[in-house]
Amino acid sequence: MTDLFGWFLKNFDEITGTIIALAYLYFSIKQNIWLWPLGIISSAIFAYVFFRSKIYAGMGLQIYYVIISIYGWYNWWKVRNGNKLSTTVKSLLGNYKLMVVLLLIVIFLFVVLFQILVHTDTNVPYYDALISALSIVATWMLAKKYIEHWWVWLLADPISIGIFIYQKLYFMVILYFIYSIMAIVGYKSWKKDLAV
Repeated sequence: MTDLFGWFLKNFDEITGTIIALAYLYFSIKQNIWLWPLGIISSAIFAYVFFRSKIYAGMGLQIYYVIISIYGWYNWWKVRNGNKLSTTVKSLLGNYKLMVVLLLIVIFLFVVLFQILVHTDTNVPYYDALISALSIVATWMLAKKYIEHWWVWLLADPISIGIFIYQKLYFMVILYFIYSIMAIVGYKSWKKDLAV
């Protein structure tokens, strides 16, 4: 029993962050503005977890999530003040120029992050940089309510699972497995509200 209690205390931050992140995911699927403050809290907790685990780009990504969550919270808050453009789910499929720009941003971020990470003591620089680049763009897309952000998560989340298994962050494995499944649910839910 004491071993279980000790394990719980040792992993308390990861467990707490996971529970809050699941609430964040629920509100994200429901397009509820409360996803943003929950995102701020869970991201701050995970920044510490990733720092402790030497997943440095992931840590930086969590700091970015705090900042983009403030932006997303503001952007979605404008909805309550009559900004109809922000209330609807949008699609990138017809906007090829923006799609290309976002792809170029992912590539640029990947290269920059990888070059930084290879000079640290992380043992997963390639995957850490790739996940971070994809996640930065996906979260910006969420803040702008582009439905395709769910597709980007379907690419990034399974890669994250592999890193977390390797780093023995088992609550993160569970969380990102749920994220992967719920990205499909979220996409289907948002598709119903897609602006035509």
